[in-house]
Amino acid sequence: MKNQQPKNIASAAEVAKLAGVSRSAVSRTFTQGASVSKDTRERVLAAAAELNYHVNHLARGLSNEKSRPVCILGANLNAPYQASLLDALTQRLQLAGRAVMVINTSGGEASADAALRQTLNYRASATIVLSGTPQTTLIETCVKSGQQVILVNRAGQFEGTDHISIDYQSAMADAHHMLLRAGCTNLAVVSSTIQSPSLLTREKLFIQAADNAKQACSLLRAGPTSYQTGVEAARRLLASRYRPDGVFCVTDLIACGFIDVAKNEFGLRIPEDICIVGFDDIEQASWLGYQLTTFSQPLGAMVDAISELLENASDKARNKQHLTFHAPPVWRHSVRPS
Repeated sequence: MKNQQPKNIASAAEVAKLAGVSRSAVSRTFTQGASVSKDTRERVLAAAAELNYHVNHLARGLSNEKSRPVCILGANLNAPYQASLLDALTQRLQLAGRAVMVINTSGGEASADAALRQTLNYRASATIVLSGTPQTTLIETCVKSGQQVILVNRAGQFEGTDHISIDYQSAMADAHHMLLRAGCTNLAVVSSTIQSPSLLTREKLFIQAADNAKQACSLLRAGPTSYQTGVEAARRLLASRYRPDGVFCVTDLIACGFIDVAKNEFGLRIPEDICIVGFDDIEQASWLGYQLTTFSQPLGAMVDAISELLENASDKARNKQHLTFHAPPVWRHSVRPS
């Protein structure tokens, strides 16, 4: 079998020539609701099929707000929670007929800035900034370009943007109360050196809840937001003189690393010897080896809210929205029952 040479993309003019119709007849055939005769439509569709012609929706969309691409800006997209959020969001936007462009900012500001400027060249109508650490300057570029900007768990940082946030105040109070009811007296927070806005908020509010209860609580940032950070934190905390008996890990992924070391290297029983709480309710949290008590971010409701904000973007009179969602606790077996 001979190798087939790739064909150039067919133009509307070529379709018109093959079908024996005008260029405008081709355009009307592929425009929903436009007037075109049955015979002309059939001839155009047959010619388009023969030439493998596809409408350039991007070019058309430059004058139609809802047809223009949506940019998603995020970092650490291979982490379980970020991957789940990205998956849910892209599926929802595609169902709504939106083209999606994803920019991974983990490679550094220079490469991300270049990619972002490409989305501006393609007239992206909106940018959704996921929780994590996309650089501030990139977000400012989006706002200044006139795009609609939706921030996920980055509330209070930028004016002129929509916000999707978690009620961390109540979630962190609940997380502390879980450990308090379990009889834990020496608490620790295990966090990330990344220090993203959402993680910093979790740290601050959990420690604040412990302070309000007159409980000592240490903070350890042992590395980036990863399983290995939980491993390293457990080795340091559990070998210390003041070993904690109650630990809040700011993500489930960190908690999984902590649990593995606690059980396999220190021989601790969970929850009898030490109680551990996570956050995000990733798939791994429910695995038999972890059975992690955690908090679930309502991805479905958050994604629906983002889609609705995009749908209503053309309403220039509307105020920017700040939508807050409750993260309910998910009880498993890493915390002793009260």
